[in-house]
Amino acid sequence: MKNFAVQVEEGKVGQDGKPSVGPVYRNLLSKNGFPPMDADLTTSWDLFNNSVEKYPGNKMLGWRKFIDGKVGPYVWKTYKEVHEEVLQIGSALRASGAEPGCRVGIYGANCPQWIVAMEACNAHSLICVPLYDTLGPGAVNFIINHAELDFVFVQDKKAKELLNPDCISAQRLKAMIGFTAFTEEEKDKAVSIGIKPYTWDEFLHMGAKNPSGISQPKPFNICTIMYTSGTSGDPKGVVLTHEIVASFVRGIDLFMEQFDDKMTVDDVYLSFLPLAHILDRMIEEYFFRKGASIGYYHGDLNALRDDLMELKPTFLAGVPRVFEKIHEGMEIFPVFLCISGIQTALKELRPLRRIIFDALYKYKLYWMNLGNKQKNASPFADLLAFRKVKARLGGRLRLIVSGGAPLSYEVEEFLRVTCCSFLVTGYGLTETCGPTTLGFPDEMCMVGAVGPVFIYNELRLEEVPEMGYNPLADPPCGEICVRGKTVFSEYYKNPELTKESIKDGWFYTGDIGQMLPNGVVKIIDRKKNLIKLSQGEYVALEHLENVYSSSPIVEDIWVYGDSFKSMLVAVVVPHEENTKKWAYSKGHMGSFSELCSLDQLQNYVLSELKCTAEKKQLRGFEFVKGVVFDHRPFDMERDLVTATLKKKRNIMLKYYQVEIDELYRKLAAGKR
Repeated sequence: MKNFAVQVEEGKVGQDGKPSVGPVYRNLLSKNGFPPMDADLTTSWDLFNNSVEKYPGNKMLGWRKFIDGKVGPYVWKTYKEVHEEVLQIGSALRASGAEPGCRVGIYGANCPQWIVAMEACNAHSLICVPLYDTLGPGAVNFIINHAELDFVFVQDKKAKELLNPDCISAQRLKAMIGFTAFTEEEKDKAVSIGIKPYTWDEFLHMGAKNPSGISQPKPFNICTIMYTSGTSGDPKGVVLTHEIVASFVRGIDLFMEQFDDKMTVDDVYLSFLPLAHILDRMIEEYFFRKGASIGYYHGDLNALRDDLMELKPTFLAGVPRVFEKIHEGMEIFPVFLCISGIQTALKELRPLRRIIFDALYKYKLYWMNLGNKQKNASPFADLLAFRKVKARLGGRLRLIVSGGAPLSYEVEEFLRVTCCSFLVTGYGLTETCGPTTLGFPDEMCMVGAVGPVFIYNELRLEEVPEMGYNPLADPPCGEICVRGKTVFSEYYKNPELTKESIKDGWFYTGDIGQMLPNGVVKIIDRKKNLIKLSQGEYVALEHLENVYSSSPIVEDIWVYGDSFKSMLVAVVVPHEENTKKWAYSKGHMGSFSELCSLDQLQNYVLSELKCTAEKKQLRGFEFVKGVVFDHRPFDMERDLVTATLKKKRNIMLKYYQVEIDELYRKLAAGKR
């Protein structure tokens, strides 16, 4: 069996004779230690600046202008043009009082201005702080105050939110710079609270009149503070240095050298995942390294297919929910209605054509499972059937990356066979600057797994006895712990959480992994009560249970989310007295257990939970979409709770598994 990782340290057993931690694993390219870094690649600024020197005339950033109310073709700025704009924006920041180490916020959708602002920060050792409102109510307010932002670049339609009276932290800002322009009302409002408003062109003009030499960062300087979800409700600021970003890019360089197909300056990436998230941010950093091109979606995710067909990208990245939509065609989120589902299209085929498609699929899969590369497995099948799938994605696609949450085995296999392009999955966090592990494109043994440990990391598993996971068992399972050159340095202004998460140099991820015999990792569980849904959004389950428990109809509630699903469900113990009052008012009689079987009660409880969610300003993906009832309290007799009444989530899942699976089936059927 081919191995993809090497064991460099033995596992350890504690004094009590029980397993403590598993062996330490490294990538095969790092078996003798981490490879040396490139001398010309030590900071994020190096990535961009070096490419400006190498590829000044290459297309760098593309966007679509609106002409007579309709979106037009892509227009582009070259690396040289972007560099000139970066120098002017950076000079304007310095002329406005920004000094090295100052925190600068960026608030808005992906666009060239986002990147120009980010690179201007890099040029002057300023710290880029993305603002992302879907982290929860008040997140923007919290981040501005917590990070002590002095300047914010803001998209025009976000300016109103920034100037909202509820965003009291905005008053600490010195200046706000629009991606385009502000209305007169917005300018007056900003001035009234002491903020100097600038349009993009005004700020460029200021920089041109007041040129300033760059203050190039050092590797140990902070590059960005990227906020991500926290279990307490407040976002947590992940501190990433320039060296961490540079190590990620160098690692991808070494990773790509293993394959015949190389990335070139002709590659084009369609960017629609938020730049405020680590996945899209690091992909774009690598594209800058290679002198390649990035085209931004035009802002309407409902019309994403139009951008695909216009840009014809060679590279596409998404969270699993994107690819589930491509695979199934289920109309759950309007964001992906633009991509006609493959399975839906197949169902519309005549029986004979469907039989032919299935036969070609099995034939190509057979040869891929024997070790053939996807492009050589069956050119005939690609020509006859699968090229049409590729055409739906623009026609030039040659690499797909899935991240943010687990991709199901079925969907991954299907896409590897039918999309006529490479597919890579990985596992990573903001805290690891992207990939902790990264899969190989033509290795079918990695379907359902997330690949071996990344080049500049080390990985080990630690025992989780309360969940029955043992790193010295067969197969080894435990909490994934990571250390290395791409692991974050700290949580900003939160030493307690930093100390809790990083012990003896190891970052404890909270995710449960299984090490396969070939050195490939498979994610099988989550230790903490913070899960990630299939669209890549974090959900704090315990926090939601506290919120929903405030509903008068709820006695107790267990909220459940599956990383392969996009919706939350719950097991509810209804409040007996309030349930009987509702039932009797509706003419329903019977015992409490009989009332709990009423379909009308399910509808009523869901409506009450929805009201509670809206009142507490929960995000849409935090709404419970389906419930099952238990008329008995969660108790120790069934081993559902501890002696202190803490829920045993893995035991509860086993206990309610049948009802949960049936509920998800009903929800899926109702969405078709």
